Amino acid sequence: MNPFIITGNIVDVSAGEIFFGSVEITGEKISKINRTGDAVDGLPHILPGFVDSHVHVESSMLVPSEFARLAVVHGTVATVSDPHEIANVCGMKGVEFMIENGKTVPFKFNFGAPSCVPATIFETAGAALNSNDVEILLQQPEIKYLSEMMNFPGVLHNDPEVMKKIAAAKKYNKPVDGHAPGLRGEMAKKYIDAGISTDHECFTAEEALDKLQHGMKILIREGSAAKNFEALVDLLHDHADNMMFCSDDKHPDSLAESHINRLCARAVKKGIDIFKVLKAACINPVLHYKLDVGILTEGDLADFIVVQDLTDFKVLQTYIDGALVAENGTSLIKTNPAPIINEFNCSEKKISDFNIPFNNEKNIVVIEALDGQLITNKLKVIPKTENGNIVSDLAGDILKIVVVNRYSDTITAKAFIKNIQIKKGALASSVAHDSHNIVAVGTDDESLCKAVNLVIKQRGGVSAVCDGEEKVLALPVAGLMSNLDGYKVAAEYTAIDKFVKDTMGSTLSAPFMTLSFMALLVIPHLKLSDRGLFDGDSFTFIK
Repeated sequence: MNPFIITGNIVDVSAGEIFFGSVEITGEKISKINRTGDAVDGLPHILPGFVDSHVHVESSMLVPSEFARLAVVHGTVATVSDPHEIANVCGMKGVEFMIENGKTVPFKFNFGAPSCVPATIFETAGAALNSNDVEILLQQPEIKYLSEMMNFPGVLHNDPEVMKKIAAAKKYNKPVDGHAPGLRGEMAKKYIDAGISTDHECFTAEEALDKLQHGMKILIREGSAAKNFEALVDLLHDHADNMMFCSDDKHPDSLAESHINRLCARAVKKGIDIFKVLKAACINPVLHYKLDVGILTEGDLADFIVVQDLTDFKVLQTYIDGALVAENGTSLIKTNPAPIINEFNCSEKKISDFNIPFNNEKNIVVIEALDGQLITNKLKVIPKTENGNIVSDLAGDILKIVVVNRYSDTITAKAFIKNIQIKKGALASSVAHDSHNIVAVGTDDESLCKAVNLVIKQRGGVSAVCDGEEKVLALPVAGLMSNLDGYKVAAEYTAIDKFVKDTMGSTLSAPFMTLSFMALLVIPHLKLSDRGLFDGDSFTFIK
């Protein structure tokens, strides 16, 4: 590859300086950075590429190669990617699929070894990874860290299997990601002292500050469902060296629109110092996870971006290993056909499978979903009944929710939920963290049955039925991802999302993303697994 030179205002994040100059690239590396004067108003800026410090690529509904194709347009050059979604479905084969598919494109995926597969013993997953499996993964150079340790009770109580996984990460000098929503004080300190280095689950600045003071790094998360940016961003003023940006879970429509670049623009508009913002967006993930990603210094790999300005962060060019991968809103990464890998073994359901007999209950326990949050509330309401069954109460926005085991034919788990807000029909999804059974919400059993069976027929996907219309976005790769063009998937997802909002009446910002977390037992307070209604505070089923 012939050497080439790029000129502009160069942003030296580590030194806290911006100057006019040129960057010389030879092969995959930056051979020289020349400083020729002060920054010039109106000229583009050259800065390190953005890194998403914690993301589940599977939640984009795209295979890694297509995720990369969309992400580079927004200046993202690397991700710290936890493949535990596909691991819960396909085990070690799933992790290997993600690594190999990621290698087919010029993008820097940095995968972790999933620490909690299955996430709990209270749900049915498609696979399990024990401490021996985790150690095998951690020996691989492609595996950069131990993925989020969601089993924080196991850490606090020194569960032998949990501690073996953490010990393996320490053995290979790889960091351990955390996941401990609401954990504070001495319990947080014990969790951190066990070797947990990060957390992306802080909902308040007070919780984040508590963990920062105990030596943990805090990730500011802004995804399609969980949005903690507003609560945490002001901590960057005083703690920029120990904070990063992440999306965690990002659906294809929002990935097509923006990525970490949007968080930078929002932070700058809030008056956060530009160098503190860029530390979180570009530098800290590389240093913490020891990534093979350049940070715009001589001798580094040539992973950098050119932006119009440091206010809106409109990305003009993205370079990875010295190669131009995106320019002026167009990705130069080509779509590559991906093979199908899956575990989907349930039969289509009957309407009667969704009945809930009335047994003279005075009250029923109901999940309350919260827009923009993963946590839920626990309500008690008077049930509505018809013909001897408990049914959805549309006037009270209390709708039936079900979880169908996708791995075998078993009894369907049923409960009720508030705040999904559809007025008619049903929606269903095989993207249902973390075991990815089928979760569905509906106003009536016939619609629920149709929505679930649409997903089963496709061996994975998201579906919506209403007024005789049936819509489905097929996700044949593990029931989580499409193997098609990412922009087409984003458009299809946008259409079905619009249908749920405009035709079915939901006012949630991301109905399918919210639905996908209603089976996530490790987030309080009340969730539904394929085995029943689960109290996330006592970690027990509700009888």
